[in-house]
Amino acid sequence: MKRIGTLLLLAVFIAIAWSRVDPEEAPHHYNYKQASQQMRRIYYGDLQETLYCGCRYQDKKHVDFSTCDFAPRDNPKRKSFKRAQSIEWEHMVTAHNMGQHLPCWRDGGRKNCSANDTTFKLMEGDLHNLYPAIGEVNGDRNNFMYSQWTNNPEPMYGKCKTIVDFKLKKAQPREEARGIIARAYFYMEKTYGVNLSKQDRKLFEAWDKMYPVTEKECERDRRIFKVQGDHNPFVYEKCKQ
Repeated sequence: MKRIGTLLLLAVFIAIAWSRVDPEEAPHHYNYKQASQQMRRIYYGDLQETLYCGCRYQDKKHVDFSTCDFAPRDNPKRKSFKRAQSIEWEHMVTAHNMGQHLPCWRDGGRKNCSANDTTFKLMEGDLHNLYPAIGEVNGDRNNFMYSQWTNNPEPMYGKCKTIVDFKLKKAQPREEARGIIARAYFYMEKTYGVNLSKQDRKLFEAWDKMYPVTEKECERDRRIFKVQGDHNPFVYEKCKQ
């Protein structure tokens, strides 16, 4: 009886503690729209910079090109030039890569999956796979897979070292982004079963070793844990070392 009373008392204390947690602050997974609204809780201070070019930004509509020597690639009259002025939330593992093997994708693409497939919604809104990027670069990358084909890239966006090959449909990210991208892919494969080809795995394993986890990446993982409730083990385990 004494033990039962103790357990009941403990249950009451836990219930009281949970009642004091703001539901908006409680960690959980989001769909893409909700995840986009949470990004400010992760990307602030030293983390408030873009994936592909390392540009600082004040908010989604104000990118400071002077911090990264960025220059828009396209003509000012074209739509992509306007996208260069703003921040978008880039899926490192693209929506196409996440959804192309799902029945919902075959029946209506991303829009259908976002509306009707629970697993896709989780993948699409997973914060470990989202990173701020300049809209023009995000658009140019499209659904292209990451690759590495030159040690001396010819800049496309001012002095930014990320380049895109539109004919071969490949994107080569700057060195500072490569380890981050590799570990995001490993996380998405482990968590959701996203497919990695042997060639891509070999490349990402090399990037993981060549570009190890940084303190900024550890801080990003810690902030995501506070918002979403889980770590990327391919980052977290190295942060503990």
